[in-house]
Amino acid sequence: MKFARRMDRFGEGVFSALAQMKEKKSGDIVDLSIGAPNIPPAPHILKALSEACLVPENYVYAIYDQKELLEAVSLWYMRRYGVSLNPETEICSLLGSQEGLSHIALSIVDEGDTVLVPDPCYPVFADGPSLAGAELYYMPQRRGNHYIIDLKEIPEEVAKRAKLMIVSYPNNPTAVMAPDSFYEELVAFAKRYDIIVLHDNAYSELVFDGKTCGSFLRFPGAREVGVEFNSLSKTYGLAGARIGFCVGNCEVVSKLKTLKSNMDYGMFLPIQKAAIAAVTGDQSCVAQTRAAYEKRRDLLCKGLASIGWEIPKPEATMFVWAPIPDGFESSFAFVEELFDKAGVLVTPGSAFGPSGEGYVRMALVQDEEAIAAAVKRIDESGVLKRKARQ
Repeated sequence: MKFARRMDRFGEGVFSALAQMKEKKSGDIVDLSIGAPNIPPAPHILKALSEACLVPENYVYAIYDQKELLEAVSLWYMRRYGVSLNPETEICSLLGSQEGLSHIALSIVDEGDTVLVPDPCYPVFADGPSLAGAELYYMPQRRGNHYIIDLKEIPEEVAKRAKLMIVSYPNNPTAVMAPDSFYEELVAFAKRYDIIVLHDNAYSELVFDGKTCGSFLRFPGAREVGVEFNSLSKTYGLAGARIGFCVGNCEVVSKLKTLKSNMDYGMFLPIQKAAIAAVTGDQSCVAQTRAAYEKRRDLLCKGLASIGWEIPKPEATMFVWAPIPDGFESSFAFVEELFDKAGVLVTPGSAFGPSGEGYVRMALVQDEEAIAAAVKRIDESGVLKRKARQ
């Protein structure tokens, strides 16, 4: 059998490797590796979905986004972000942000074109452009710069070649937010070099300590250079339903719609009804979800600090980005020992790009009791005392 050369760009996903580790481990474990939310949708969202599932006419091909859905997203963006969107030309649904991130580069870049991606980054930021045959240029997110991309570090010859750049704040995996000045510089940079910007805003509601987060599109000129992805997975507990949106520049949205019209038959109509209920209904569930993640963050960070693992407290997202303790040769080596001795599974930072080495990402996807148990297990395992033993 012969297979596509593009598959040579992809190895086994890190989450598959972690899953295999879990299969071989006997006994209970605390899994903080995958960002799979365990907070369910609010009752009014579940009701909209369940009622729509009982309507026989809703089992046809969706083909197009319902007008009601597009108008609901437009109203949501105005109410929540202060951004006006044309429902007909500036909004496209996605079967989850992952699907959109996997495919959008196919509508923008040709084989050999350059795409700028963050480092470290959520893996599909790089995998989607790689699938399209793009050459990747990694933009470092350094701890010394608060994990914010320094656009001035991008060589001019690289910027001139680039067709697409992907950025995301609040950031997965580093869990930081970007200041307004970054977005102002980003718009100017994209205009100067004629680069399309994709801003992933999946975590705009999971912002802590009384802070708030807006939209990339609220900055002057942003709509001229790019689009924003948004997701209902974490905010409304709809991860498995796969609901996301691409909004902004009408040309980019139009090309993505054309691509998707040749790849899928649209979002299942009952799920569209659930999405409408989520963005137009009672928003107290969003505040409750945010508070739950913030409490989990505080419990984990405070608990780990009390046993000798000092970790910067995340500003946002559902993740904790932690430098590995001294004495380990790699992030994966630390992950293996932590899992073997403590039964706590986390994700190695190396899975998120070259600059992720030396870190691990922990997902706040377990309840408080499980998080407390994880801290206790880590303490009792002696993993953090490894350097002292050496």
